[in-house]
Amino acid sequence: MLTTYVFFTFLDTSSKYLVLAGVSVLIVAWVRFAVHVVLVGALLRGWREPMRFRPVNLPAHVMRGAFLFGSTMFNVLALRSLQLAETTSIYFFGPMVITALAGPLLGEWAGWRRWLAILAAFAGVLIITRPGVGVFGIGHLFALGSMLSNCFYVIMTRRMSANETPESLILFSALAPTVLLLPLLPFSFSLPHDGWHWFVLLMLGVFGGVGHWLLVQAYRLATTTALAPYPYSQMVWMIISGWLVFKQFPDRWTLVGAAIIVASGLYIVHREHRLRLRSRAASDVEAEALAKKL
Repeated sequence: MLTTYVFFTFLDTSSKYLVLAGVSVLIVAWVRFAVHVVLVGALLRGWREPMRFRPVNLPAHVMRGAFLFGSTMFNVLALRSLQLAETTSIYFFGPMVITALAGPLLGEWAGWRRWLAILAAFAGVLIITRPGVGVFGIGHLFALGSMLSNCFYVIMTRRMSANETPESLILFSALAPTVLLLPLLPFSFSLPHDGWHWFVLLMLGVFGGVGHWLLVQAYRLATTTALAPYPYSQMVWMIISGWLVFKQFPDRWTLVGAAIIVASGLYIVHREHRLRLRSRAASDVEAEALAKKL
């Protein structure tokens, strides 16, 4: 899981590097997904058991892929003007939004403690963006759009995981935007200028594809609860990468807001773990009581 988010940090850092060098945002996003598709087929050896990739609900796969593409596009656009740590901090507000949306969309309602954590995290976002004091800009709006798109992507993943194979979820999340955006590529003329930029562009798909593959491997080896805190390690890698590559270090307000968001997210992880343990204990007691009656 730690290595996964190192790869995702490489992905964001390379994307920011390319768009600052003048490469089209559309080209950056499309190549990232196209190489991802090739790598998924190679790493998962799709030619051996193609039925593993067969979709049950193709329109849902297309919509889910569109949300992932929207998250990627908005994120790359945000990176043109924001530091890596800023976009990541806002992105980390996503789990709280998912917790709030899970009630009406999935029937998984949050209690008052988790709602307080959500409000605290929202305060952290306000500290980072500081609307009304001349700080909030188009980059923050793109970052919020990326976060919201990813929230709907995650919610659709939860709903579809009961009927779809993991291989189809990984493949179609990248295949859908790759195919849908192909007709738009001729209208995007800002290509890499030299061999180095082409190399970095192709590596985007490697970073994204290998990162998602490592994510799948992590969930095969450990529970969701055990892995839940590890995404927040990306904040460390983003700060280091922003400083080494772009000579940027987040200001104190960004650090304070990020700390509040991370703390709120970790509390929600802890709270959901406690509730899961309590539910399991209650079901064990009910089963024991029923066994005594029988």
